[in-house]
Amino acid sequence: MPFDLQPNLKGELIRLRPLKPEDWDDLFAVASDALIWEQHPESDRYKEDVFGVFFQDALESGGAFVVIDNDNQQIIGSTRFYGYDPEKSEIEIGWTFLARKYWGGRHNQEMKRLMLAHAFKFWRTWCFTSERRTSARKGRWKRSARSRLEWRRGRTEITRRLAT
Repeated sequence: MPFDLQPNLKGELIRLRPLKPEDWDDLFAVASDALIWEQHPESDRYKEDVFGVFFQDALESGGAFVVIDNDNQQIIGSTRFYGYDPEKSEIEIGWTFLARKYWGGRHNQEMKRLMLAHAFKFWRTWCFTSERRTSARKGRWKRSARSRLEWRRGRTEITRRLAT
C-alpha cells in the first residue's frame, strides 16, 4: 500500500486536512504575525510576498496540511510531510507553524502524534531529528537531538538516542 501524503487526520483538539489554494486568506492571517517568524531563519515570512512563495511550495509539495482547531473550526497553522523516498522508506515531518495562542500547549503534540501514527501504519521505524536555534543574532541552527523511534504496543517509543 503506498504512503498517503495527505490523509485527513482528526484528534481531540485539532484536525489536519490537505492544504488547498482557497486556504490562502485564513492561513496568511495566521502567518502574518511577525513574532511567529522572529527566530526563524526566514524571519520575513510574515510578509505577503515571502509567505506566497512558502504557500505555493506547500501546495506543490503534495504533503501539506492546514491545522484546524476543533473548538472554533479556525485554521491555526500548517505542517507537512516532505522528503518522501519510497525506496528508502523515508519521510519527514516539518515546515510547521502555529498561531502563537497555541504555542507551548497540547495542539502541537497532538499534531505530531497524529502524523506519526499515520506514518507508522506504513513503517515500523523512524529516525527523528530536532533542530534548535543556537544563536538568535546569527541565525545558526544546530541539530540538538536525533532518536530512533519505533512503533511498539500501539504507541511510539524512543528506542535509542543516536549521535548528533
